Amino acid sequence: MSQKIRLALVGMGKIAHDQHVPAIAGNADITLAATVSRHGEGVADVPHFRDIDELIASGLGIDAVALCTPPQVRRAIAARAIAQGWHVFLEKPPGATLAEVAQLRAAADAAGISLFASWHSRYAPGVEPARAFLADATITKVTVTWREDIRVWHPGQAWILEAGGFGVFDPGINALSIVTRILPRPFFIEEAELDFPANCDAPIAARIRFSDDAGLPIEADFDFRQEGPQSWDIAVETDRGTLTLHDGGARLVLPDGSEAEQQAALHGEYAGLYHRFAEIVRAATSDVDIAPLRHVADAFLRGRRITVEPFVE
Repeated sequence: MSQKIRLALVGMGKIAHDQHVPAIAGNADITLAATVSRHGEGVADVPHFRDIDELIASGLGIDAVALCTPPQVRRAIAARAIAQGWHVFLEKPPGATLAEVAQLRAAADAAGISLFASWHSRYAPGVEPARAFLADATITKVTVTWREDIRVWHPGQAWILEAGGFGVFDPGINALSIVTRILPRPFFIEEAELDFPANCDAPIAARIRFSDDAGLPIEADFDFRQEGPQSWDIAVETDRGTLTLHDGGARLVLPDGSEAEQQAALHGEYAGLYHRFAEIVRAATSDVDIAPLRHVADAFLRGRRITVEPFVE
C-alpha cells in the first residue's frame, strides 16, 4: 500500500475529538476519510455516516477503521469491518471479553488484514525508560495508585458503570498496560475487592493484590471517586532505590531523585499509536496484546464484590 491509509473514525465522542482527530491529522501515512456516529459530531469537510452499514453502502474508499465506541458494541462493528477487508484499530479496552478479542484476531488473520489492540498509556514518554531501568534491577515491591474523578473524565457516560462497561477498570486498565510492559516477568492475581455501587453493574473502585513466580508483591488501588488532585502513579521499589512513574507515565523519577530525559519524538501517546498502526498495516501484521485485559477478567473472577452507596452523577 503506497498511498495514504484512508481511515474511518467510528464513535465520535470526547476521546475521538480530543485525541484521535489531531493524531490522525499529524500522521503523514493516514488520512481521515470518514466519521461514523449516531450521536457525536463529525469533522468539518469529512463525510459523516450514522453507522458502519451506511458507510459500507456508500461505496466510499476505506482502508481502515478506528473504533472509539463503548466496548460493549465494538466486536460487532469490528467484525463488519474485517468482513470488508478493512484494517482495524481498537481503542482500549480492545473488547468487552477475552473471547471476542480472540475471535476478532482469528477473523483478521483469516482475512489477511491488520488488527491493533491499542494501549495508549504504553506510549507515555516515561514508560520505555522505566522498562529499560527495570530490566536488570532486583524488584522488591510495586505499588499502583490510579484514582480519578468519574464526573470529570466521563460526564454523562452511563455505559461505563453498566455491565461490560468496565467501571473503574476503564482507567485502571491503563495502569495495567504500563505495569505489564515495564515489569520483566509476568504476574497473576492473588485477591481483589471490588466496590459496586448499589445501582450499578460495574465497580467504582478496586483494590487488587498481584504476585509473580518469585513472590513479588504488586498492589493496585483503583478508584473512580477521587476529588481534587488526581493520581496516576506507579512506584517500583528495587535494590537500586525506588523508581516512580507519575501522571500516567508522562514523568519518570529515578531512584536518585532525578527525572529521566524523556524521549518524546512522537509528540504524544496517540501520535505514537497511529505511528504503530500505520507500521503494522504496511507490514501486513497485527499487534494484539491481551495481557492487560486478562488481568481485568481475572479481577472479576477472583474479586470479592462489596456493595457501596449508589452512584449519583
